[in-house]
Amino acid sequence: MATFFNHMKKTILFDLDGTLIDSTPAILESFKVAFDFYGEMKLDEEKAKSLIGYTLEDIFLGLGVKQDMVQNYFNVYRDHYKNVYLPKTTLLPYAKQAVMKAYEFADLGVVTTKSSKFLSPLLNNLEIGKYFSVFVGRNDVINPKPNAEPVELALTKLNKNSPEYKKISFMVGDTPLDTGAAINAGVIPLSLTCGYGTYEILSQTNDKIFDNPLEAVLFAEKF
Repeated sequence: MATFFNHMKKTILFDLDGTLIDSTPAILESFKVAFDFYGEMKLDEEKAKSLIGYTLEDIFLGLGVKQDMVQNYFNVYRDHYKNVYLPKTTLLPYAKQAVMKAYEFADLGVVTTKSSKFLSPLLNNLEIGKYFSVFVGRNDVINPKPNAEPVELALTKLNKNSPEYKKISFMVGDTPLDTGAAINAGVIPLSLTCGYGTYEILSQTNDKIFDNPLEAVLFAEKF
């Protein structure tokens, strides 16, 4: 970048599921408990995995739950998830290296559709929480990804929501939702194939695609 930006610190915002963490066992188990509790239909696990990244409400709707029952399923899911998410969530390969490397040259944040209350306990349990300056969860915004609001809020909390800073700000994620949020907010999207989005799907909206978060971070460092 031009000399004008040399004194400015970059920003890297990370999605969580499929980007830094593998929480699939905790998520699918919690969905199964909710579906079994009401017994109205069988959980389609593959479809559920394909929807991870959307809000829980939208996932339940996508799995066929009727609108007037979504909150009931949500409550059963959340009651179970809070008991299993710590022992059943792990870091993805290269995730810790990516975060530690990014911390050397950028301010870091998390932008996710998970509830904020789970973020600090989860990331501290995985020993990477201390590297992040800001967390934005589903309950912090009205409009989730792909709307710009979550990214804009993270930048605002960092006092970096300006055109100059956006030119050296990145959103790292594994689904088109992350790409859309980045583009809508005017920051640079970096897409990953280590999560729930395929290369074919990701390449429809982004040409900066990497196998893992460390590769994405190294690109951002050189940018």
